[in-house]
Amino acid sequence: MNRGDQSAPTYTLTQLVMYMLRLGTFGFGGPVALAGYMRRDLVERHEWITEADYKEGLTLAQLAPGPMAAQLAMYLGYVHFRTLGATMVGIAFVLPSFLMVIALGWAYAHFGGLSWMQAVFYGVGASVVGIIAMSAYKLTRKTVGSDRLLWSIYLTLLVVTFVTESEIAWLFIAAGFIGWFRRAPPRWLHKGTLNGFTFANLPLIGGFVSGLDLSLLGQIGLFFAKAGAFVFGSGLAIVPFLYGGVVTEHHWLTERQFVDAVAVAMITPGPVVITVGFIGYLVAGLAGACVAALGTFLPCYLFTVLPAPYVKKYGHLPAVKAFVDGITAAAIGAISGSVLVIAKRSIVDVPTAVVMLATVLLLWRFKKLHEPVIVIAAAVFGLVAYPLLHAHHG
Repeated sequence: MNRGDQSAPTYTLTQLVMYMLRLGTFGFGGPVALAGYMRRDLVERHEWITEADYKEGLTLAQLAPGPMAAQLAMYLGYVHFRTLGATMVGIAFVLPSFLMVIALGWAYAHFGGLSWMQAVFYGVGASVVGIIAMSAYKLTRKTVGSDRLLWSIYLTLLVVTFVTESEIAWLFIAAGFIGWFRRAPPRWLHKGTLNGFTFANLPLIGGFVSGLDLSLLGQIGLFFAKAGAFVFGSGLAIVPFLYGGVVTEHHWLTERQFVDAVAVAMITPGPVVITVGFIGYLVAGLAGACVAALGTFLPCYLFTVLPAPYVKKYGHLPAVKAFVDGITAAAIGAISGSVLVIAKRSIVDVPTAVVMLATVLLLWRFKKLHEPVIVIAAAVFGLVAYPLLHAHHG
C-alpha cells in the first residue's frame, strides 16, 4: 500500500471538511471516543487515510500539548492537503461546538440567576464529577498501568494539583525529562542544551509576560494560549489548569460558574476544550469567547502543522516515547487531582453524592452508554430535586 503522502487522495478536501463538521456537531464522548470515530470512518470505512498515517497523527496528537482530538483531526487534514487541509479541518471540527457553547453562554448569562438554570446545573455538576472520575480511571489504567516510575509521577501530580488547586506547567515538562532520562538516557546530555533551554525557559517567559499589565482581552488571550500550550493528554487535562487561572488567580468566575462551564462542555459535542469559549463569554462576552477559543486552539494548530513533517522521522524514537510517557502520566495525575478539587465544590449534599455515584456505576456497568445521556438525566433530576430540597430550606 502506498504511503498517504505519495498516493493521490481518493477524496476531496470538501468531503473531509464536511465529515469533520458532522463529527464536530454530533461527536460525543470525549477525545478518545472522537479519535476512535475518526479511525473507524476514515481508515476502515472510507479508506481515505492509511493506518500508518493515522498512527502518526495519533502519536503527534499525544506528543504535542493541546486537545488531542482536534490535533488528530488537523493532522489528518494535513496528510493530503497540507496546511490548507489542516486549517479547514481544524475550523470545521471546532466550529459547531463553539457556536453551541456561545448560545449556552448567552442563555447562562441572561438566565443564570433563574432557579431552573441552577436546578439543571445542580444535577449536572454532580454527574460531571462522575464522568471525569471515570475517564481519569480509564486513562490511568491505560497509560500508567503497573509502571512504578509512571505511578510515582502520577501520584506526585495528583497530590500537588489537589493541594494547590492549580496545575503547575513546569512539573509536566520535568516529568517528561524524568521519563526520558530514566528510560532512554541520552549518551550525551550536553547536546540536549537546546531542548533544555526552550522547555526550561517557557515558564519563565510565561511568568514575565503575565507580569505585564494587559487589557482584559489581552489577559484572556494570553492565559488561554498558555493553557493550550501546556496541557497534554485528554481534553479534561485543561480543567485543573483553567481552574487555577480562572477562579483562583484572576477571579474571573466563581467556583459555581466554573463547574457549570465544565458541565456545558460535557453537554455539547466536539472537543471538551471548547469550555474555554463558554468561560470567555462569561468573562468578556462574544469577543472574550472568540479570543479564548483562538488562544487555546492556535498553539495546538501550530504544534500540529510545524512538526507534522518530522513525526515520520522521529515519533518512534525511544527517547521521544519516554518523554511523552512521563508527561502523560503527569497530565493524568493532574486530571485525577482536579476530580477531587471539583468534587469538593459540586458534591454539596446527599443527593449530589448519589448522582455522582450513580454516574460512575452506570458508566462502569454499561460501556456503550454515552455521557450526554447521563448528563441529560442528571439535569432532569436536578429540575425535580433542587426545588424540593430548597423549598424546605425556605
